[in-house]
Amino acid sequence: MTITDTRMYLKHEPAHVHGAPTKTGVLLVNLGTPSATDYLSMRRYLKEFLSDRRVVEMSPLFWRTLLNGILLQIIPQKSARNYRKIWNTKQNESPLLTLTRAQATALQAELGRDFVVDFAMRYGNPAIEGTLDSLKERGCDRIVVLPLYPQYSSVTTGSVYDALFDGLKKARHIPYLHLVRNYHDHPLYIDALAQSVATATRDLPHQPDMVLLSYHGIPVSYFKSGDPYPCHCWKTSRLLREKMGWAADAVRTTFQSKFGKAEWLTPATDATLAALPAEGYKNVLVLTPGFAADCVETLEEINQAGRETFIHAGGETFTFVPCLNDTPSAIALYAALVKSF
Repeated sequence: MTITDTRMYLKHEPAHVHGAPTKTGVLLVNLGTPSATDYLSMRRYLKEFLSDRRVVEMSPLFWRTLLNGILLQIIPQKSARNYRKIWNTKQNESPLLTLTRAQATALQAELGRDFVVDFAMRYGNPAIEGTLDSLKERGCDRIVVLPLYPQYSSVTTGSVYDALFDGLKKARHIPYLHLVRNYHDHPLYIDALAQSVATATRDLPHQPDMVLLSYHGIPVSYFKSGDPYPCHCWKTSRLLREKMGWAADAVRTTFQSKFGKAEWLTPATDATLAALPAEGYKNVLVLTPGFAADCVETLEEINQAGRETFIHAGGETFTFVPCLNDTPSAIALYAALVKSF
């Protein structure tokens, strides 16, 4: 049956035309961002994020009551204050959105015309389902999904998969899917981190006497129930330490962004920064290897609040290493991951 024959049965042009040229789509996915820093925008974003059962594994009835009745009356204001400190006022958007868009643009240039690169957010916009539809409409029958989380966790990459498959439930024509699960130990990722350290320390008047590798935390119960995330973090730290030739006692792996009263992974980044000067470490270098693009957790929580904590405790120099963002080494890594399928 020819394309013309097929169209005899259709009142409109088909979404899929047999024999039409196809391309490979690439979908970069990051965590998400509020659309603005006002209360309603923050509440809308936080409600979507904190309603994810992979993020908060409490009794749904109890959690919904607590979230809607109390937390969403308080948390949006606090989060809004933090976002305003780092907001991209020129483009009126969060740095995470600016940088993720830049990553997609740079990766498109790297991969060339045989690929169609786009990006989505797990929470907020652009949404995964809409971006998937757009890729299919642009002739992509093979899509590589690259969650921008180097270390796998059910909370992050697992949740992206949930949204991805939810977005395909109503699709008549499901494309070939290739899912990047993690890249915490990929040689190009470790090389990229090493290059970022070299760039940040090249002109320092004082070399750091302690390196802090800070990752987003998760509850200990998630780890005990099978989430491999901490193991991936510790391996990234070990490989980077070996690559850089750092002494084992000159590097610490810590965890940040604790939320709620549950037991979370330790040592905590904020507590470690407060304690280091009293231990004799006055010059600290801080990386956040679990974040692919700078965001409120790196720019405000680490580079602003963390810096203040360390200096107030008696520290002298605090060197913050930006995330890989859209640097050439990061884009080379992502291109290699896409082409590996």
